[in-house]
Amino acid sequence: MTTTRTRSEAAALPTAGASASVRTDVALLAVAIAGVSLSAPLTASIAAPALAIAFWRNAMAVGALTPFALLRHRGELRGLGRRPLLLAVAAGALLAVHFAMWLPSLHMTSVASSTALVTTTPIWTTLLLRLRGHRPPALVWAGTALAVLGVVILTGVDLAVSPRALAGDALALGAGMAAAGYVLLGAEVRRTVGTVAYTYVCYFTTAVLLLVTCLVSGAALGGYSGRTWLALAVLTVTAQLLGHSLINRVVKSLGPSVTSTAILLESPGAALIAALWLGQLPPVAAYPALAVILAGLALVIMADRPGNRPRRVRASRSA
Repeated sequence: MTTTRTRSEAAALPTAGASASVRTDVALLAVAIAGVSLSAPLTASIAAPALAIAFWRNAMAVGALTPFALLRHRGELRGLGRRPLLLAVAAGALLAVHFAMWLPSLHMTSVASSTALVTTTPIWTTLLLRLRGHRPPALVWAGTALAVLGVVILTGVDLAVSPRALAGDALALGAGMAAAGYVLLGAEVRRTVGTVAYTYVCYFTTAVLLLVTCLVSGAALGGYSGRTWLALAVLTVTAQLLGHSLINRVVKSLGPSVTSTAILLESPGAALIAALWLGQLPPVAAYPALAVILAGLALVIMADRPGNRPRRVRASRSA
């Protein structure tokens, strides 16, 4: 007996499949955010130089990915075109800048302040998209302005504490800018390159650049206790492999705007973990600042709904 499908049923199949794929990617993104939320508290508790921590989490991730990359994705790695390869290397360089600025900031300011500032990535993503020819809706600009106001409030809080905390805030803010470029380049590369191949090239580049930075700065790369090595391994698995790698996985389908905006959830997640684990509560005045930042970034999320998404700016033609 032959079963036939109506046109509407047939048309619904790809839509249903696409919806299931989006739900899967959203679930993976939730796991990624949970992973990166552990990054700040773990880093603050590890007895090792910040730059060394940044190097080892990437180097260990490269070691874990090498068997998969060389055995199952060797052909894809060999077939990478010049443009995707250069973009992946550039993304790795920006990720190195991100780590080199953010991890030291965790030892200069509070975990909550540092994480809140580094997760302003969606603001810079929006601005970079505008420079690339997209015209974000007014809701995006409103959200950006509100989030910037929250950043100013939060920075003022740490300024009252110490100049060192202010310097840490500045590093965290710069790390958020670098992360925006990293996400945008990753979204571009992932259009044609698989997750493992892209992630491997990216992390390898990051590890090499951070190794050079450690050697130049004199950061100790060894001599740690067994507990420190265990913490580094946990950081690699949670924040790097489950965090950044899954972000690289979903950025292709969810896009850079949604992906970078979702990273804002790292801020309250890290603050909660730091409060429960490290007993590190932020100043009272930091709470309204965090609320303002989250409210502004929430507007950016709302603006990504269908019909509100960025449009290409077209030059008008004169008659």
